[in-house]
Amino acid sequence: MRSFKESNVRKEAVLLILFLFLPAKSMFAQDYRLGIYLNPLISWFHTDIVEVRNEGSRAGINLNLTVEKYLSDRFSAVGGMSLSGTGGRIVSRNPVTFRFPGYTSLIPANNPVIYKIQYLSIPVGIKFKTDEMGLFSYWGEFGFDPKIVVRGRFDIPSIDIDGQKAMSEIRRFNFGYHLNGGIDYSIDGSASLVVGLGFESNLLDITKDLGDQGNDRTSHKFLKFIFGVNFEL
Repeated sequence: MRSFKESNVRKEAVLLILFLFLPAKSMFAQDYRLGIYLNPLISWFHTDIVEVRNEGSRAGINLNLTVEKYLSDRFSAVGGMSLSGTGGRIVSRNPVTFRFPGYTSLIPANNPVIYKIQYLSIPVGIKFKTDEMGLFSYWGEFGFDPKIVVRGRFDIPSIDIDGQKAMSEIRRFNFGYHLNGGIDYSIDGSASLVVGLGFESNLLDITKDLGDQGNDRTSHKFLKFIFGVNFEL
């Protein structure tokens, strides 16, 4: 009889724990959202001296994975990981010497240097979202982007350079900010499609100023076309 009572007590305890745990787990899960984004982008350089200037933009692609933690009905904290393939074109009014692995080359004046850069970023930010109007809601996000250059290469057509390693001319670490906004379209209660636009800018110089190169600050800027899907966890 004692064994039977102890067995019943244990069963009741397990049922009580499950009763308390499952709603708590459900409430916890509803506090988070996972996002997967594939964003075409346009990138370009901006310099602060007239001797070195931007010479057009380049197309690229950005893959972004995010996790949102709801702080309230309308605000959430956002973090994640982002990999971007970007670039840009700059020219100098004066001849400059570029350093490559094992040798140097003189770049004639007014000849473009085409950068191809891959960044790994850890974006963090705050997101605002409106109440749903039918199946739609609107959102905006502001945040910061610590990042590292994982690959850098040059094309310099004037001296027949194609895909040459450029890490000796590029600063490895950078830091930027982003402004994003767009529309969520609800698929069902736990998923939504996302479209939007985003702007991102590095705050630090992306190029090293070596030897006879101009002493400038070259920032990297991006316009992103945002496409993705969000899942409630």
